[in-house]
Amino acid sequence: MRAILIDDEKPALLHLEKLLNKDGNIEVVGKYTFAQAGIDHLKKDKTDIVFLDIGMPEINGLEAAEYIQQIDHGIKIIYITAYSEYALEAFELNALDYILKPIVPVRFQKTLERIRNSIPTTQAVETEPAEDMVKVLCFKRLTLQDGHHDGKKLKWRTMKAQELFAFLLHHKGEWVSKEKIIDALWPEYTEEKATTHLHTSVYQIRKLLKEWGITTKLEYAQEGYRLNQEGIMNDVDRFEAGIQADKDYAEDCYHQNEHLLSLYRGDYLEEHDYPWASIRRQNLLQAYMNLLFTTAQYEINHNREQQAIQRLLSAWQKDPYSEEICRLLMTAYASIGHYALLTSCYRSFVNLLQEDLGIEPQKETIQLYQRLHQ
Repeated sequence: MRAILIDDEKPALLHLEKLLNKDGNIEVVGKYTFAQAGIDHLKKDKTDIVFLDIGMPEINGLEAAEYIQQIDHGIKIIYITAYSEYALEAFELNALDYILKPIVPVRFQKTLERIRNSIPTTQAVETEPAEDMVKVLCFKRLTLQDGHHDGKKLKWRTMKAQELFAFLLHHKGEWVSKEKIIDALWPEYTEEKATTHLHTSVYQIRKLLKEWGITTKLEYAQEGYRLNQEGIMNDVDRFEAGIQADKDYAEDCYHQNEHLLSLYRGDYLEEHDYPWASIRRQNLLQAYMNLLFTTAQYEINHNREQQAIQRLLSAWQKDPYSEEICRLLMTAYASIGHYALLTSCYRSFVNLLQEDLGIEPQKETIQLYQRLHQ
């Protein structure tokens, strides 16, 4: 196995090299006092292991690990730190192991054993093919499924890892700066603590995607992240593409819209109630309502009033104060001669507005009821 060593303290580099040479199973092919120099080496030469100091100038070890993972996610990282408070974080962040300074030979042997034991497991994971697209559902709740695991749902280790995945998916493959992510997900923490949580969540997402053989990549470059959406199907993106397509409303279009409406299982990420998702949630809800009104009106005009009524009653539960839903329902009831239901619909709506909001229906709604009820 080939390894490079990165540490801004030359005596530490020499000591680590001596321990590795004594073991004889790992070849040291480079020693660097700056992280960027080590990263440049990895871009050119295949390397199996990086021994990486956490506390370095310019680019610290935790950030350097992000670049290393972009070069080759199979590289094993062993963190080295003089500060024990970094130990747990290092173990979580793309690291096979961590070693506290000064390096104790007995403890170092355990690291070498961990490296040897990792070889079969790592190779088995990397050669596992990703056969099927993963389905990402964002209406109502965030759900990930793929056919390779018989439709089993992917489970998140932490809620913040789940939110970070949703946040990057929300940005549709665009690069999002680290500062913007921290402001959205960890505004209450100091920059240092928030960065720690960010790195941990990134690691957890990458681990989950790798374990499930999903080709989607969480990428890092120039202080920013993005979720490469290759290999995933997103219900919200499909819905938005469908409603934006230019089309004349005919029977084929009607069936297409029925499918789009079926995608809308609930409001966008409504069960998570992420503040950063609120604007898109409202826009998607309005688009859904517009599509529903258009579809219901088509059904009323083409002798499918019962379908329109069921569709409108379902929508009314979501927006009980909607004048437009009330008017379309009354029109559908009148079209099939159900005047008792028409009256019940109108009076229930009048009472709801009066009791909850203290207002009367719009003039257009009152006039429509009077005209249909005659």
